[in-house]
Amino acid sequence: MRLHIANGRVIDPANGHDGPQDLFIADGHIVAAGQAPDGFHADRRLDATGLAVLPGLVDLSARVLRDPADPHIAPAELRAALAGGVTTLVLPPQPDAALDEPGKIEALLRATAPDHPRVLPLGALTVGLRGETLAEMALLAQAGCLAFSQGDLGIADTRVLWGAMRYASGLGLALWLHPQDPWLARGTVAASGAYADRLGLSGLPPQAETLALQTIFEWQRATGARVHLSRLSTAAGLELLRAARREGLPVTADVSANSLHLTDVDIGFFDTNFHLTPPLRGQRDREAIQAALRDGLVDALCSDHTLVDGAGKAVPFPLSQSGATGLELLLSLTLKWARDSRVPLPQALARVTSGPAAVLRGLSPAQSRLGELGVGAPADLCLVDLQAEWLAAPAALQSHSRHTPFAGMMLPGRVRVTLVGGSPAWETPA
Repeated sequence: MRLHIANGRVIDPANGHDGPQDLFIADGHIVAAGQAPDGFHADRRLDATGLAVLPGLVDLSARVLRDPADPHIAPAELRAALAGGVTTLVLPPQPDAALDEPGKIEALLRATAPDHPRVLPLGALTVGLRGETLAEMALLAQAGCLAFSQGDLGIADTRVLWGAMRYASGLGLALWLHPQDPWLARGTVAASGAYADRLGLSGLPPQAETLALQTIFEWQRATGARVHLSRLSTAAGLELLRAARREGLPVTADVSANSLHLTDVDIGFFDTNFHLTPPLRGQRDREAIQAALRDGLVDALCSDHTLVDGAGKAVPFPLSQSGATGLELLLSLTLKWARDSRVPLPQALARVTSGPAAVLRGLSPAQSRLGELGVGAPADLCLVDLQAEWLAAPAALQSHSRHTPFAGMMLPGRVRVTLVGGSPAWETPA
């Protein structure tokens, strides 16, 4: 399909463009900007008057798998991604969907249709995510894995982590790690501190993150392995990341949109919608996260989307399932951060477009043009009404999971159209 997107405000952080521009699309790619190429005749013209044209969002953490026997992503989660302007999803392994066999990876990728978001699976670091036996990384990579992860689970045996880094480094592959000491995390449901003590909740100390980071960095020095750090949450952890960057270690990082906006006191009176992993921390940690995103220490902002059903939240806080829906909120929460903190819009949008795309590009040359709107790039983009405000009501969400700590909040920005590979994949009903 040949498309002409007319009269829009194109905001392309990767190429430093922010202004009126028409885009012309053919064969799934952007073929021209500003002026139509010779002989171009559009099959459809999309009038973007009053709308921003943004690169499709790249979400580095979206848990959308549930059944290990069924590699298909639920249609509701695909709709949720597209409704939020998300065109690329990185899928971490989960205990109930470990992605530890080549057949599982291949089946998942075969089930991805052209009008779906692009799906980039992370292979399990250990068989069944049990942290005892390394998975066959080489075979998983051949089947289509982007990198290797333990999901939310840490590796208690540092010899296993050392072996994983040696294995990955030797193959030129990367590890995708959530830095959290599993022994300190055992049985905890909130961040340690005065508020958790007042509520009587078992607290996770910041040292759970810093100890894990120190171990990861030591093994990086020994092996040269590339690592992406998923969902950092503490000021102390960010300082360790800054030191590692100065040292030249091959490390990238993201943070959760939940941690960007919320703190531990938002839990209120045991509201299970605020039971998250990593747990919400103090104001100092939130301010450090905001600063790290602003100055580029942290590469990306992720949705941390997690499928949680009603039963998982309708129990006492310590027994509830951690996690929240996030795919449809990622763009709006980015815009809210830009507005509230007076961050220039292209700079804020870079953390959900070109920033995470650069992380992927460092892992796989096949992802080299995601997150941008330059000529030759895949036509993954969204048309957004930046002036719109919408109520984040559970009934308004497309995802099967309707639990979010932002329920009832008015949020800025509404996606009107999402394109994947040049094909309209989502149009918001009038």
